[in-house]
Amino acid sequence: MKVRIAYLEEPPFYWTAEDRSVTGADIELAEVVLRAIGVSSIEHHLTSFEELLPGVQEGRWDMNVPIFVTAERAERVAFSVPVWALGDGFLLRHGNPKALTSYGSVAARNDARLGIVAGTVQLDSAKAAGVNESQVVAFRSQPDAIDALLAGKIDAYASTAVGSRVIANANPELEVVAHAMSKEGCAPVGAFSFSKSNADLLQAVNAQLRKYLGSADHRARMARYGLTQTELDSVSAA
Repeated sequence: MKVRIAYLEEPPFYWTAEDRSVTGADIELAEVVLRAIGVSSIEHHLTSFEELLPGVQEGRWDMNVPIFVTAERAERVAFSVPVWALGDGFLLRHGNPKALTSYGSVAARNDARLGIVAGTVQLDSAKAAGVNESQVVAFRSQPDAIDALLAGKIDAYASTAVGSRVIANANPELEVVAHAMSKEGCAPVGAFSFSKSNADLLQAVNAQLRKYLGSADHRARMARYGLTQTELDSVSAA
């Protein structure tokens, strides 16, 4: 049994290593779960964020790496049980020259430019906080956004705080600011996604996820990529 899974270049969740192997927290989680349900071959497909949902809908691959679950996306694909809950953060040039600490702080400065990967939930969060569309620069991929940040074309890149920490730790020119938790105190959740016609694979993955999430092995594997109790506890009993 072979499963084709699409992924993006977004450490620490999924990326292509220097030896061309595909790695990351969610890649490892997918491998553990898929092997446990009898999958003998896993084929990785690198794609763009905007192609994730159309690709799995059209059968170009069988499942997607976890992304944030939204009602709009759930109309198009079937999501697994949640595998993490992540808050947003900004990746910025060292010193944070425009003192950007939240979407609201971007909205308050007409000269602030915010980088976002096209189609991600961060755009909705920015707009809800009053960020003007003219302040937003959309990119096809995370590496493109980081290159623009380093070149001074944008002032901040909005992504997950966990992902931004990993990038900042590897680049002394950058730093990260995690956003304050919402009043509800709940971070958005992420999950694998499948074609709605692929119910058998979804059910098998969900059954194994329910057994595995929150286990000692799961926590140890995720910790190696910087995911802690904060990101895992609220979904481990889903």
